[in-house]
Amino acid sequence: MSAEISTAYEPQLVEEKWYRIWLEQKSFEAKTQSNKPSYAIVVPPPNVTGVLTMGHVLNTTIQDILARRARALGKEVLWLPGMDHAGIATQNVVEKRLRAEGLTKHNLGREAFIKKVWEWKERYGGIIIQQLQKLGCSCDWSRERFTMDPEYICAVQQTFVDLYQKGLIYRGKRMVNWDPFYQTALSDEEVISTPTMGKLYYVRYGVVEEPGTFLEIATTRPETLMGDTAVAVNSGDLRYQRFVGQHCWRPFPRTKIPILCDDAIDPTFGTGVLKVTPAHDKLDFEIGLRHGLEVVDVMNPDGTLNALAGEEFDGMDRFEARQKAIEKLRDLGLLVREEEYQNNVGYSERGGVPVEPRLSEQWFLKYPRIKETLQAVSSGQICFRPERWVKTFEHWIDNIQDWCISRQLWWGHRIPVWYHHDDPGRIYVGTEPPLDKENWRQDPDVLDTWFSAWLWPFATMDEETRRRFYPTQDLVTAPDIIFFWVARMIMAGFEYQGRIPFENVFFTGIIRDLQGRKMSKSLGNSPDPLDLIEKYGADGLRFGLMRIAPHGQDIRFDEKQIEEGRNFANKLWNACRFRQLQGPRTDALAPDPFSPYSAYILHRLNETVDRIENAFRGYLFTEVAQSLYEFVWSDFCDWYLEAAKTELQNQRESVRLNCLSVADHVLSSVLRLLHPFMPHLTEELWHRMSFGDSTIQFAPVNNVRVDVARLNPVDIAFAQRVYEAATVTRNLRAEYRIASNKRVRMILEPAESADFSVFGRLVNADPLDVDPKVVAKPGVPVAMTPLGQVFIPLEGTIDLSAEKERLRKEIAKLELEIAAVQKKLGNESFVARAPAVIVTKHRQREKDFMKRLDQLRERMAGL
Repeated sequence: MSAEISTAYEPQLVEEKWYRIWLEQKSFEAKTQSNKPSYAIVVPPPNVTGVLTMGHVLNTTIQDILARRARALGKEVLWLPGMDHAGIATQNVVEKRLRAEGLTKHNLGREAFIKKVWEWKERYGGIIIQQLQKLGCSCDWSRERFTMDPEYICAVQQTFVDLYQKGLIYRGKRMVNWDPFYQTALSDEEVISTPTMGKLYYVRYGVVEEPGTFLEIATTRPETLMGDTAVAVNSGDLRYQRFVGQHCWRPFPRTKIPILCDDAIDPTFGTGVLKVTPAHDKLDFEIGLRHGLEVVDVMNPDGTLNALAGEEFDGMDRFEARQKAIEKLRDLGLLVREEEYQNNVGYSERGGVPVEPRLSEQWFLKYPRIKETLQAVSSGQICFRPERWVKTFEHWIDNIQDWCISRQLWWGHRIPVWYHHDDPGRIYVGTEPPLDKENWRQDPDVLDTWFSAWLWPFATMDEETRRRFYPTQDLVTAPDIIFFWVARMIMAGFEYQGRIPFENVFFTGIIRDLQGRKMSKSLGNSPDPLDLIEKYGADGLRFGLMRIAPHGQDIRFDEKQIEEGRNFANKLWNACRFRQLQGPRTDALAPDPFSPYSAYILHRLNETVDRIENAFRGYLFTEVAQSLYEFVWSDFCDWYLEAAKTELQNQRESVRLNCLSVADHVLSSVLRLLHPFMPHLTEELWHRMSFGDSTIQFAPVNNVRVDVARLNPVDIAFAQRVYEAATVTRNLRAEYRIASNKRVRMILEPAESADFSVFGRLVNADPLDVDPKVVAKPGVPVAMTPLGQVFIPLEGTIDLSAEKERLRKEIAKLELEIAAVQKKLGNESFVARAPAVIVTKHRQREKDFMKRLDQLRERMAGL
């Protein structure tokens, strides 16, 4: 598909065209019957409600790099995509739409509501899949999965039944994390501990047996005191021993409650006296169990108070009730004081509201295969990258608690448990309803979304696919779901496949703005990836982002880097256009000896390939991107193509063809190496340059190195000296304000005998006089270079009077700087009191300034 390369690269046209062709050609579809070695990776399923974020761009770009790299290495690749049904998030979206119509889910009933959710999903869900395709993701879309597909539902139900029959799933009434916004239980991992400024309230509880005597209690939650059923102190706290066994008056509703001792009380917190509210605090609940206390739940599921809190609080929001309780305590003369207090408050990850400890009957799972899971990670059988996450993982495993798997929602995997109408204690657990289902009632709750997600690596594959592609090789994910998902998938893999689900886990960093803040809509600091794609192209976004994404560290996002990604695409485009204009593609590297500049670029190509391969082994994607950037921009475009222009003008056709064959080999290699990062651009150029008839995706990358026996070390060293000399000479030109595009006469006093024509071109010398016996005139700028001394006669080149005036001003400014530094260093007080590092810094500045001043005066004297 060779065609002339246009003067401007238009990413939108190229990207749309090639993605359509790839899909038509089924380029991404994995073949289970292939003889190639397998490589598999599964997409962390985005929520069906989701839209593309910068986090998705980072995560999926890394996955695409791994998948495309594996294809280039000759592997049969399965990159399996899909979506998660996202129970809470999806139900919330549909409920919002209903509320806008003046309806609730209860108006519709369960079946009609679920139908509405499916209708929404078919119409609006999955937008993110289209957006991932716009990014260029090479997933096998023929295998796209959804966690509510019929086969997947069956797998989830079978898992529940199996674990129940093994005694690992049980139902119990326990203190759980409760989300008042969504009115559902949450697992511990779904609660975000957040430092929150609040107040500590000191309240007096009267001692019943000693009228006029009070115990002072410190609490952050006066709105729950109506559920107090005891007051407790530590058995070792001598301040309160005489009160143990007596009673206190609960302020309201006023009633007697016992004073007891329990070693769980921290005598250093507050006053050392704890109000015990078993229904609204996990510690209090445990104390209540030990002492047989009554459990008084004063809160409704939606976070409002109920009738047990008293008529004046009934129906009031919990935070309004807090203020009401404070006012009432103040009126009763029982509020002693208030103190500012920072407390770690648990917030619902989804609801964004403080969770409530709530006594509730829920389904729980005792985690299976904990020992094998810990061993797999600790031993390196599953490799965490970066390795520091292993400690975090081990800490969680060491403190693991049973998983609350039931959720009070309608959308999701309904729990496959039925209760008999006549005997509620009689239950039936199965993937199919009881035969006499009219006599049974199914549990109304659904399973935690993560209960379906933990099966993802194998439940998404049929038996043939699992035999070919399981376990997978890589998982790319964010560290914030290391417990939600990664740990649980390992457990499920051992439990149901008898082996690990993946070999490597790469944890991405968090994308932050330049101020270090996490990106969010509320801060307005999160760019829309689709806008960036429209502006810079998908490849520009991918490459620009990967250059600033250090190994597993947080990323400071800068749009200028995305612009650099686009600029890099333009640079490579123009380099290919320049080569195409020189004539037809060559078939292979010419057999003749290479010029020093060709030998040098091929040597640098070998070095770059080594660096890239080492970086890939360490999952150092930023280093791969930077290596390619430096090689293409600097080594190839800035140096080799400029040097090659001399060879391309050579009258000998063999010299010209030799140079073209080297350029073709380098560009062909670059396109293959760069393809995982910039797939659309490289595919377009691959065909425009006639490097191959089929897609670049399967073009091998193991044949790009050049035999070092063909690369003369002497030639390589000479080319390097030429480039270094050119850099020094360019700096000299810049120092004298000689425009880089202005041709000027130069004189080279060579240190060796060689052809210096390329050097002359690189420094824009016209003419370049090579004179081994040149005598430098006073005032002529000179540069010491690896090739010898370079002189630039200034007469007729620059305005000497203007240069003298400029130097006078620079000298005067420098003299003021020196005087200021010397004044400080002459101040004995400053030298004695300032930190040694500051004094040393000032002394070094003085030396640097003096050296620069000598140079300027010398230059002035020569004019």
